[in-house]
Amino acid sequence: MPLGLIGRKLGMTQIFRPNGEAIPVTVIEAGPCVVLAKRTVEKEGYNALQVGFGHVKPYKVNKPLRGMFKKVGVEPKKYIKEFRVDSVDSFEIGQEIKVDIFKEGERVDITGISKGKGFAGPMKRHGFSGGPASHGSAFHRYGSSLGAHTEPGHVLKGKRMAGHMGNVRVTVKNLEVVKVYPDRNLLLVKGGIPGSRNSIVLIKKSKKG
Repeated sequence: MPLGLIGRKLGMTQIFRPNGEAIPVTVIEAGPCVVLAKRTVEKEGYNALQVGFGHVKPYKVNKPLRGMFKKVGVEPKKYIKEFRVDSVDSFEIGQEIKVDIFKEGERVDITGISKGKGFAGPMKRHGFSGGPASHGSAFHRYGSSLGAHTEPGHVLKGKRMAGHMGNVRVTVKNLEVVKVYPDRNLLLVKGGIPGSRNSIVLIKKSKKG
């Protein structure tokens, strides 16, 4: 089975279990994705499927990609990603992969780009506690000492400091699939996922699950 799909985050809502428990869920438009190419161990060194998702007008696609889409007989797709699979033998170029590859109760890993929050200080960005809030304190919301002395004489790379927060690739693992709507290409997963509304996400079958 393929390990994932490309999807679009639509937003959050809640649904109720039969016992009346309210479950917060994220609604994802998952697929359908079209197989554009197959990667094999013999040629590329690994097994994977290259799939496309989302409609785009042909004039917005560059010439090499237009040639590739024409060669495989598929309408141009806006997003192209690869997913590792155990074997590519059971798939054909141009085949559609839909959301029904996921089942209710299954576990998935979802990857997306987190919301950008601009420049942030160390307390907001890294969760530092800050200094004393009382009068006479030398600092309140600073990052405190940087730990450098004559040796090494500079701030070490990777030191947690103020800077750009968010807008990075984030993966949330082991989320529960609460509901699948194959006729509407919708997937409901428990909890929140990275990204803003209408952002692109990758949904993969969880290795932990």
